[in-house]
This record gives sequence, C-alpha cells and structure tokens, in this order.
Amino acid sequence: MQLAVWTYEGPPHVGAMRVATAMEGMHYVLHAPQGDTYADLLFTMIERRGKRPPVTYTTFQARDLGKDTAQLFQDAARDAIERFKPQAVMVGASCTAELIQDDPAGLCDAMNLPCPVIPLELPSYQRKENWGAAETFYQVVRHLADQSIRPRGEGRKLANILGPTALGFRHRDDVIEVRRILDALGIDVNCVAPLGASPADIARLGAADFNVVLYPETGMEAARWLEKTFGQPTIRTVPIGVGATRAFVREVAALAGVDPAPALDGDGSRLPWWSRSVDSTYLTGKRVFIFGDATHAIAAARIAQDELGFVVCGLGCYNREFARELREAAALYGVEPLITDDHLAVEDAIAAASPELVLGTQMERHIAKRLRLPCAVISSPVHVQDFPARHSPQMGFEGANVIFDSWVHPLVMGLEEHLLTMFREDFEFSDDAGASHLHAGAPKAAAPQQALAGDTIDTLWTEEAERELKKIPFFVRGKARRNTETFAADQGRAAIDIATLYDAKAHYAR
Repeated sequence: MQLAVWTYEGPPHVGAMRVATAMEGMHYVLHAPQGDTYADLLFTMIERRGKRPPVTYTTFQARDLGKDTAQLFQDAARDAIERFKPQAVMVGASCTAELIQDDPAGLCDAMNLPCPVIPLELPSYQRKENWGAAETFYQVVRHLADQSIRPRGEGRKLANILGPTALGFRHRDDVIEVRRILDALGIDVNCVAPLGASPADIARLGAADFNVVLYPETGMEAARWLEKTFGQPTIRTVPIGVGATRAFVREVAALAGVDPAPALDGDGSRLPWWSRSVDSTYLTGKRVFIFGDATHAIAAARIAQDELGFVVCGLGCYNREFARELREAAALYGVEPLITDDHLAVEDAIAAASPELVLGTQMERHIAKRLRLPCAVISSPVHVQDFPARHSPQMGFEGANVIFDSWVHPLVMGLEEHLLTMFREDFEFSDDAGASHLHAGAPKAAAPQQALAGDTIDTLWTEEAERELKKIPFFVRGKARRNTETFAADQGRAAIDIATLYDAKAHYAR
C-alpha cells in the first residue's frame, strides 16, 4: 500500500454513491465506520447540490466492534426505508466495513424488506471509484429492468442515454447537448440513466431501439447487458469535439434510418473556422501533454492533433480498466502511454516532456502551476470551479466551443504575459507609462504621498525598492505600495528602500 496526498479516484463505494445520488427514488444503505461519511462533502461542497446524498451510514464506532454490528446494519436499513420510503435500496459496505464481513446482502434477504434490494459487492482493495460506479449501475439495470418490455417497433425511434452520474465532469450539460442532437434527428429519449432516473424509469429501458453510451467508464457494462438481453445496438462514439460530434450524428442517423442533415447544418461551432484562420498559426505545432480519465484524454488528444494542429507529446490515464484503449490511442501519436494513479509519476512525465500546454485534472493544474505552464482542465477529478453554474458542456457542437475557449485562452493569456514581461522596459509598456487609452499629453499622476496627523509627508522610493515592488503581482501591487508608505510614515522613515519594503511586509503579515 502506498501513502499519497492525492488520489485520482476514491474507493468503489464512492462510485456507488455517485449512482445513488444521481437517481431519484433510490437509497443507499452503507455499512461504514464513523469516519467514512466524508464522501457527502464531494456532492454538497464541490458539486454544490442542494441536498445531501441519499445515503444512510451505519456509522459504527470502535466500541461497537465487540457487539453485534450486523444488527446495527439491519436497524439502519429498516429505519432508512421507513423514513425515506425509496422505490429501491442498494446495500453494501465501505472499504473499512468490508473487513468485518457482515454480508449486507444476506442480512437484507433475511429482513424481507418491502422494496427491491440491490446488493453491491465492491472489492475495495482491488478496484476504485469508476469501476464501482460502472458495477453499481450494471447491478441496478440487471435487477430492475423489466425483461418483458420490447421496443414498440413503429413511429419515432427511442434511445436510452447511459452513463451520466452525479459528480461527473459536465455530465449535466453534456446530456442537454446530446438531447438536442437527438431531437434534431427526430429521435425521442426513452430514459437518461442513472442521472435523473428512478427505478421505474430503469424498468422500461428495454423499450428503446438503441443505447447511447456517453461515458464508457460508467455506462458500458450496463449497455453490454442491455445489448445481450434486449438486442439493443449501442452507439459507442463519444461526441467530444467537432469531428467526433459529426461522426456521432452520422452513426446515430444511420442506425435510426433518418437524415443527418438537420443536426449537421449550421452546427454553430466556431472552432473549424478559427482553425483555418491566420490567427491559429500561433498555436500550430504547440506541444501538449494530456492526462485524465481515458474517455476524455483520448478525445482531447484527437481534438488537439486533428482540430487544433497541436502536437501530442504525452498521453495518459489513471483508470487501468481502459489501458488497452489508451495504448491504442498513444500509438497513433507516437508517444509512450502513461497509465498510472501516482501523481508524482505524472509530474515527472510532464516535466520531462516540457510541453507548452497541459490538459488534465485538478492535479495537473497544480502541477502546471508549479512548472509555470498553461493548463486547462478536461477531466475529473476536479474542484468547485470546474462545476460552473452556467451551461458549460464538453459534448456536441456547443461543447466544442467550450473546449476551444478553455484550451486556447491559457495559451493566449500566456503569450500576453510573456510580451508584457519582454517589453517591460519599453516606454509604451512600462509601469510608468500610464493608461494606454489616454492621449500622450495627459498629465501623469502625482507622486504618492501619505497624510499623517494633518501633515503631508513625501515618500521617496529608491530605484532598488521600485524594482523589487514590480516583482509583486500587479493586482496586489497597489495595496503593497500603500501599506509600505503608511508603514514608512509611521516609522518616520524619509526614504523607502528594500529593507523598509520587507519590514512593512513582515509588519502587516502579523
């Protein structure tokens, strides 16, 4: 076992929580010690959901281990059903409770509960979060889907959208974009699952003519079972990027027997035009390092090379279940695949590759900051800023616009900062030049003064102190100047040198 300060994926029961939290009318009874309730924060604080996850913990403590913990679980399950009245219940154990071997599934069988019970066996010491979400969704579908239902066989085609969960990277917005595409093609949505689906919705999955898997990490296992059980074909193209979205539209249209033109004409994407413009030449050939979950990383590599003209100098993922797909993609770009959940190995690989742009998770954003590299986030795990309140998809043509903005802006802003640094001593760009929108004859601002007890005290900055002040970021430089001048006046110092600047910093730090 390796101790780390960062993990790309939580234990598999967190994946189960993502499915339970995404659904309506589902409850998860989790056999877990008191400390495992931390996962609630992922949904309420980071994803900013308005209610806590539908999870009941047994929350046993050390003193309970000498008693009947099985009875604790049964009491918790009975109380949860009585209080929340769910349509179905999932039961399982956290990684710590797994060691007790109380068998939540067997305990529930003996209780004769009034709603369907879905047992989850999630090996916490062999598997992780994405696998846990996929296995949980598969078990939910297998237990609840009504196998007597079949497609209606006439009228508009029906599709299931599979894979979006709670705490997923832009899943809410991606579903909106994909539904727009299907609507433009004249295809109705039978069910979106697990996000927003109830157990009753899961029961009628078999009514769809085909399935669309948006996130293979969480939806593919269930799609394979549906394909085998109901004969439903599966759309496997993930519509991230302009090229993939067009391929997705054509694949869906061919399967449904409809004209793809309504979804392709006037798609509204600005990326293709910009990629052909002279402005894009600044970015052509820029070297990019990509790391995230396999689906988003592979899609990002394709967009980077085929749609933006970047050079992929590194490609990796943290979910080992998709190692084969990642290796195949890496071979296309002539790079060594990086398949690891060790963030230190990722940092070493980024430093060795020396890219000009990093595309990754929240962790790669931190790594890029330390290495002074531009970065855009493309994949979970992410922090609160990557769950924007506004509509911000990754999929579809509007998703391509969002990707275009979030990738290009770090590079363009990086160029701007580089130019400002390069021409800092130029008369037009120096800090003494004044505002560029004022005409050349405009008077310069008066030298800063500090009023104290009715007297006006002139403060004189030495050239060395002024140079040191310019090293402070511009957005706090004014405050630093004012604080230093106030400190110098209070101390009766006529001139401000470097010593005064740092004395003032130490004074206000206290």
